[in-house]
Amino acid sequence: MKIATYNINGVNGRIETLLKWLKEADPDILCLQELKCEDKSFPIRKINDAGYHAKWHGQKAWNGVAVLSKKEIKELRNDLPGEDDEYTHSRYLEVFTYDTVIGCIYLPFGNPYPGPKYEFKKRWFSRLIDHAKTLIATGLPVMLVGDYNVMPTDLDTYKPEKYKNDALFRPEIRANYQSLLDQGWTDAIRTLYPTSAIYTYWDYLRKAYERNAGLRLDHFLLTADLAEKLKEGDVDKHVRGWEGASDHAPVWIELTDKPLKKNLKSQKTGSAKAKGFLDTLPPDIQDIVRSVEETTMPSGIKPMKATLVDEPFDEPGWLYEIKWDGYRAISYLKKGRTEIYSRNNLEFTQFTSISESLDSLNLNAILDGEIVALKEDGSADFGALQNWKNTQRAKLHYYLFDILWLQGYSLLSLTLNQRRQVLEAIVPKEHESIKLSQAYLTSGIDFFHAAKRMKLEGIIAKRADSFYSSDSRSREWLKIKAKRRQEVAIGGYTRNEGTEKYFSALALGVYDGKGKLKYIGKVGTGFNQTTQKELMDEFDKLATKTCPFETTPDVDEPSQFKPQRLGAKPTWLKPKLICEIEFAELTSDGKVRQASFKGLRKDKDPKEVILELEADTQTLVHEVKLEQKLTEENSEKPTKAIKPAKGKSLKTTKPLLEGSSQIQGKKIDGHILKFTNLDKLYWPEDKVTKRDMFNYYDAVAPFMVPYLLDRPMSLNRFPGGIHGESFYQKNVKETAPTWAHTMPHTNEKGEEKSYLLGRDRATLLWMASLGCIEMNPWFSRAASPDNPDYCVIDLDPDKNTFEQVIKAALVTKDVLDSIGVPGFAKTSGSTGIHIYIPLGAEYTYEQSQLFANLIVRQVHRELPKFTTLERSISKRGGKMYLDFLQNRPGATIAGVYSLRPKPGATVSMPLLWDEVKPGLKMRDFTIFNAIDRLKETGDLFMGVLGKGIDMHKVLSSAQENFT
Repeated sequence: MKIATYNINGVNGRIETLLKWLKEADPDILCLQELKCEDKSFPIRKINDAGYHAKWHGQKAWNGVAVLSKKEIKELRNDLPGEDDEYTHSRYLEVFTYDTVIGCIYLPFGNPYPGPKYEFKKRWFSRLIDHAKTLIATGLPVMLVGDYNVMPTDLDTYKPEKYKNDALFRPEIRANYQSLLDQGWTDAIRTLYPTSAIYTYWDYLRKAYERNAGLRLDHFLLTADLAEKLKEGDVDKHVRGWEGASDHAPVWIELTDKPLKKNLKSQKTGSAKAKGFLDTLPPDIQDIVRSVEETTMPSGIKPMKATLVDEPFDEPGWLYEIKWDGYRAISYLKKGRTEIYSRNNLEFTQFTSISESLDSLNLNAILDGEIVALKEDGSADFGALQNWKNTQRAKLHYYLFDILWLQGYSLLSLTLNQRRQVLEAIVPKEHESIKLSQAYLTSGIDFFHAAKRMKLEGIIAKRADSFYSSDSRSREWLKIKAKRRQEVAIGGYTRNEGTEKYFSALALGVYDGKGKLKYIGKVGTGFNQTTQKELMDEFDKLATKTCPFETTPDVDEPSQFKPQRLGAKPTWLKPKLICEIEFAELTSDGKVRQASFKGLRKDKDPKEVILELEADTQTLVHEVKLEQKLTEENSEKPTKAIKPAKGKSLKTTKPLLEGSSQIQGKKIDGHILKFTNLDKLYWPEDKVTKRDMFNYYDAVAPFMVPYLLDRPMSLNRFPGGIHGESFYQKNVKETAPTWAHTMPHTNEKGEEKSYLLGRDRATLLWMASLGCIEMNPWFSRAASPDNPDYCVIDLDPDKNTFEQVIKAALVTKDVLDSIGVPGFAKTSGSTGIHIYIPLGAEYTYEQSQLFANLIVRQVHRELPKFTTLERSISKRGGKMYLDFLQNRPGATIAGVYSLRPKPGATVSMPLLWDEVKPGLKMRDFTIFNAIDRLKETGDLFMGVLGKGIDMHKVLSSAQENFT
């Protein structure tokens, strides 16, 4: 395998040089730095034509990184963990390809030294060091490749004295680089050339590369397993002699495809004790274990979770297990020293009998299971488990159902069936407290009813061929509860008039998608006096005068079953405690009925407590079956970046969703999307269905996606169609699919949110599947959230005719023409016209709003009879509002090519200025004709994302032209 890195210093300006070198050098993987282009400008078509897949994260100015690979490539992250308010450019991209994690790096330059950029460089390097340590701990093969802007030693520059005070050569920067090596990383080029002056960068002036007057700035750091395979490497210095080449030359290394003899020897003789244990296992189990990668023991694994569904099922390919009523526990066995952690990575130190039993197994392994306290009759006692540290009155068992790592081998790439075979081979057949949780290949329905008769909590269904997905809620693991259970946050307690108890009931809540604590009722049974006293000891520390629920509940509210008020008085608590309850049902207003307290839980963060609703079993099982089928088919070709379409470039293809089925699943951009209720009329008067809407957005995606790319989206959802209730959703922290791109955001109240980012066809269609009839992107991108790409003037009529809207649009164009500013018009799809002015993300929202204000004031001077600048509708007097205030952070309007929830199924369509004349109607552009129009006109809105205006120059011109 050949891996290369190349600081291209402007990918579009040097694309021909890049393609020429790719053809000559033929690397399997290439890391690029200093793209100097935005995401939408990355030359993906030419790169795909050269035989490479690609992931990239662009930047308008100096930065931007990309990884190219001949094999399929999966993006893992596009920035380092941690945040920094300064110089927030794209400098790190992490992908997975060739079964290897590749981190593409452009470490900040840091000059001039001293200065703020140098301080930023040190902070960025610290983040890299922390993340590198985490990567090593995963045990995966990893390469950190790119332009580090570091000369590690004197040998890495032709003239050390020249760079004594340069940010590339400062002692603390060199020490940071050395700290990476101290973690266990191998510097590949220095390993291959231990005493040679190997340079990767030279000045443009005086052909310094011919004199070898250069620096080594581009490095490959490899984990130990890859370093064992290091074969050769070099710098293609001759590329520096090509016309218009970068000041860096491509650097490459090559790894052997097979382990070296030294590595083979270590497999046979190294770690004798570990291999000795494996040799005691049956030969077929040895073959399974030794078929996977050798790794060091990882840490911090969070367990895979199951999705709650509403009923049991029978389906080939699924295994069924008991759902244990205990604490989920990941245990790390380290030859006589065991650590056990909760699902939230909190260490369980109280279960010493379990850890001692695991110690006695004398294993190096990572096991997954459930710690359960059993009553004398063999049933689970969750309350006894919760109080076990204090009482130790119950018998503890650790039921094991998975194994993730064994004796130096990561088992995560094995199927559940294979992992179960390994687990069964190592768990003692008869042990007092360590038990194998049996898996049954049987009828799921029969198994569920048997669990109910045994008064168990429920069952777990797992696909036999599923892989272990840490910290994700999988559709390939499903849970079906025999008893309805729910984790809840305790927000207070009540005492009824005249009671002798410590308290009468607990006030319960769960968090919604916005981070608000919602009241879901009370629980007044399930605790005796001893339990109440123990709880009061906890409550005394948390009492507060502030109600923690979003809306203060009536805790003495009468019900059908308790029609009399009991004089209950609340004491509010900070919602730091979680308890588990069992209940009969949820009422229509979202309250639990017949709830019973089961015990406190301290293995989870209260903020993670959400209402767990049952998904439809048959739908989920069908989705998993469909996904499995599609995964087995040939994978799609590399997804090409979508640029604004020109001319008649839209191909005529069959609709995405055909036939009469009400539910269809499709693989879009490599992701399974489910489309439901396809015949539901979203525009009843026009006989337009959900199926029609999906087919429109699929067809228009090549035109529309460039205007959504990297933009936070405000989801305006109409699940019942245009005449049903609608609502806005901005936070997708809990609801977005794992493959979606999001932008973390803290609002003015300090609440943590995640905006969905426009990305590709799959993201567009996923939004449509939520009932988003219209698409509402921000004016700015996540890469530059404070700098809009365009300024918008919204001509918003009240009691005006559309002829007056057209008149106002033409006057606006005249005003813009008079100062040399381009304007691009589109119908709103509702009643008005939007006019966009390109800014190129060079100015702030405040500057954009001030500029728009200047324009609309001039328009208003010319059309005072039917226009207004009055924001309040009641004060407009029926006049058209010249809206310039849309130009603010977070504001959205219907995007270009968006459908509108209006009769006629109208579309927000770009216009030629020649079309803006009397006779133009909003219904000229609808779902029925929009695609045909685009085939004729191409994308008339391309200039909106083009070069922005010079606002300073324009304002000078405006002073001369406006009176």
